Amino acid sequence: MKRKDKIRATQLGLLVLSLTLWEGGARFGWIDPFFFPSPLSILQRLMEWFSSAQIWYDLGVTLLETVLSFIFGISGGILLGLWLGLSPFAASVLNPFIKVFNAIPRVLLAPIYVLWFGLGLTSKVALGLTLVFFVAFFNTLQGVREVNPVVLANARLLKASRMALLKHVYLPSAASWIISSLRVSVGLAVLGAVVAEYLGSSVGLGHMIAQAEGVMDATGVFAGLVLLSAFVVALDALVDRLEKRLLVWRPRENEEETALAAR
Repeated sequence: MKRKDKIRATQLGLLVLSLTLWEGGARFGWIDPFFFPSPLSILQRLMEWFSSAQIWYDLGVTLLETVLSFIFGISGGILLGLWLGLSPFAASVLNPFIKVFNAIPRVLLAPIYVLWFGLGLTSKVALGLTLVFFVAFFNTLQGVREVNPVVLANARLLKASRMALLKHVYLPSAASWIISSLRVSVGLAVLGAVVAEYLGSSVGLGHMIAQAEGVMDATGVFAGLVLLSAFVVALDALVDRLEKRLLVWRPRENEEETALAAR
């Protein structure tokens, strides 16, 4: 059996064992199902949700908020990171302001965004954008600063223009940093959307979880968390495929296994 198959089998075994112990504990009274509902009851609640069309609308709204937060946050972070990475004077001027804003727990900005933009789409996107922005910004900035000085010196020796340096030296250096941060950015975009929905919304996954919490429905809360986890895993898989397509120079898992076996 290949190493990858062994890992998958072990993961599946741990999942089945955990769910079995959880279900048995709920059935035999080892855990209180009011606080920790059984996996079967959670599955039944999910089936009830998916039997109606409302769940698809909620998922669509959360997905839209996530995608917009991700796109705007990544774009703004990359542009500012490139600018400050290529402009030491501007970076020195703005550095204390960036540090102050970055020190603010950004989740706490959600109530302010609700006051500013209301309970609609804008406040959700604003919070997700804020969470994603700094991840993209700091990764881009670090990528620009980590450019190989020998390559940069050779390009300048060949009289490369500023635009050519950006295209052929700085961007390739920052690309791996930016792409590697996409997975974290997706999770933060989902977090921003769901937290904003939780604080004030009439649709979305966060609204569903907030409704279940309001009536002390632990089964609904756990079902919402399971659905949210599946939602993030699906987006993470898409980002993983994008990362493998863009970072073509990175050795793949089977190539790494072959190299390890040859040692």
